[in-house]
Amino acid sequence: MKLDVTKMPKLGFGLMRLPEIDGKIDVPRVLGMIDSYMKAGFNYFDTAYVYHGGNSEKAVKELLVKNYPRESYTVATKLPAWSIKCMEDRDRIFNEQLERTGLEYFDYYLLHSLEDGSNYDLYEKYDCFNWCMKKKEEGKIRHFGFSFHGTPALLEKVVDLHPEVEFVQIQLNYADWDNQIVNSGKLYEILKSRNIPMIIMEPVKGGTLANVSEEQEKMFKEARPDKSVASWAMRFCGSLEGIGTILSGMSTEEQVSDNLDTFVNFEPLSESEKDVIGNVVADMMSVELIGCTSCRYCVDGCPMGILIPDIFGALNTKRKFSGDNRPVFHYRGLTSNSGKASACIGCGQCEAVCPQHLPIIELLKEATEKLEV
Repeated sequence: MKLDVTKMPKLGFGLMRLPEIDGKIDVPRVLGMIDSYMKAGFNYFDTAYVYHGGNSEKAVKELLVKNYPRESYTVATKLPAWSIKCMEDRDRIFNEQLERTGLEYFDYYLLHSLEDGSNYDLYEKYDCFNWCMKKKEEGKIRHFGFSFHGTPALLEKVVDLHPEVEFVQIQLNYADWDNQIVNSGKLYEILKSRNIPMIIMEPVKGGTLANVSEEQEKMFKEARPDKSVASWAMRFCGSLEGIGTILSGMSTEEQVSDNLDTFVNFEPLSESEKDVIGNVVADMMSVELIGCTSCRYCVDGCPMGILIPDIFGALNTKRKFSGDNRPVFHYRGLTSNSGKASACIGCGQCEAVCPQHLPIIELLKEATEKLEV
């Protein structure tokens, strides 16, 4: 049975970027933030086995279990594929998560970061979908889903192969709607067409959409001087159909206050406001991009096996959003079984066959500098 998104809180508290003191989570400060969040009527908390080096799950016990009745909050956590080496690891990790959090069950349990290649393959290899359903039958999981960072084709494959999945968590924001790496729009349409509820992560693109250019901020402020730049990104997600909870990795009291101002009396975007966002996106995309048409003539003869068009796709995204690390992660996966940009020997074979006459050798040096970090 799928989730009823109308009964889910619009705003979720992400426990991934909590404030710290001397390398440890500042529990008293976070408690104050949670108090404000809970008093406003919200109760969804998102953590994971790896957040804060494992201390995020431990903080659930200190922040929630010791201070609030169990029925007053919901907790989501995740099973990490990269920590599973054998079948027994599934239960070992799960039991450790219960111990860390002090909980007897998880309201939402996700397979963490499904993506093309190793992560998805490992979840299938170790029969994690069926294992999660057994945990649900045992009452240890209330709702089962997965977080996703893969291609639209993989998403279609997984949700059609596994109809038992109740929800999917995707990265979605207005800047990534047509991004060829993130594919927010395509992922959204796939899930919406199948009536699969969505949890939204990175609505502000890791903070990038809270720190736009002066010209872009001016566009927002002229339309709504009373609203923060970040609130536009949150309202964009909240105005879409089929959305359950929108996660925000809140690390300051100001962020909590701004989000509550947005969601307590939520106001969907008007048509004129959607036009403003469209203008901001157009301005974001106006940065000079590499004019690669992905003909792939350069790939066949490359002696170092460099997937040049794919690397240029990641580099274009990095040019548009210099503070976004997603292109770097994408690049690492892309080059795990092929040549890195830095492997270029400058032979010029690629430039000799490029119909667009691109300075490929120099562009690969830029890719090395910006993506191999």
